[in-house]
Amino acid sequence: MKSILYYIVFSFWFLASLLPLRLLYVFSDLLYYPLYYGVRYRRKVVRNNLVSSFPEKDMKEIIQIEKDFYSFFCDYMVETVKLFSMSKKEMQKRMTFEGTELVTDAFDAGRSCSCYLGHYCNWEWVSSLPIHLGRPEICGQVYHPLENAAFDKLFLHLRSRFGAKSITMNDTFRTVIGWKKSKILNIVGYISDQVPGYESVHYFADFLHHDTPVFTGTERISKIADTTVVYLDISRPKRGYYLCRFVKIADSLNNHPIFYATEQYFRLLEQTIQRAPQYWLWSHNRWKRTREEFNQLFSEEERTKRLSRP
Repeated sequence: MKSILYYIVFSFWFLASLLPLRLLYVFSDLLYYPLYYGVRYRRKVVRNNLVSSFPEKDMKEIIQIEKDFYSFFCDYMVETVKLFSMSKKEMQKRMTFEGTELVTDAFDAGRSCSCYLGHYCNWEWVSSLPIHLGRPEICGQVYHPLENAAFDKLFLHLRSRFGAKSITMNDTFRTVIGWKKSKILNIVGYISDQVPGYESVHYFADFLHHDTPVFTGTERISKIADTTVVYLDISRPKRGYYLCRFVKIADSLNNHPIFYATEQYFRLLEQTIQRAPQYWLWSHNRWKRTREEFNQLFSEEERTKRLSRP
């Protein structure tokens, strides 16, 4: 049954992806109205996130960002559908990368890379990195398997179309360290702006005016594997086009204090979001976990222990 569902959904999405992107954007424009005004998809979460993240903005500005976010979210959906059949040539035209020498220089020096990025702009299109680098080193991406097996298989297909390798969150440490031991060079992308469970909290970052519990696993893996650490700053010059710029965080974390990479990542991501806030994924309840609840769950001794290591 799952296989049947997969092929039905795949066939529908693939046929839809054959439409020109300009026509898919017409569907995106039409989808915006029922999503924003009808279904009101997560409107309360989005509004609360925006108000608390931008206390300096008045309600008129907040509502404009909110509307722009929903408009972009519809674009994101049709752009992801287009990924099913987009050619390498078109992808290279629509998704460009700057600062790739930070990655290739690391490879030439025998070093692998860890790449921080966020749920910003079209993160699905970042999986096209292998065709931009044009090198034999592995381009990997960490992902959380979807509950629906058919859709999980569907997105795995999408993310591997241009040669990227998907790694489940549970297998990340074992995979990256295995590559390190086998001297297999790689760059792995980590979307690290999700909400961690309290058991996984080791650091609170000051992020968009919130005391934010954050994932630190990327830093932990990067330090153990001794990778070069970079951040991918993404912008959207115009509809359907993205510019990705690599920014170096550190050649090696062994020369930096604990949580250095995590803190730098959230500073850089915050700058990216403040530049054009409508392109971040505001529909997720990022701040549903608090330091107060964390303090209630763990003793002072346990809190000190947890917050002293990534």
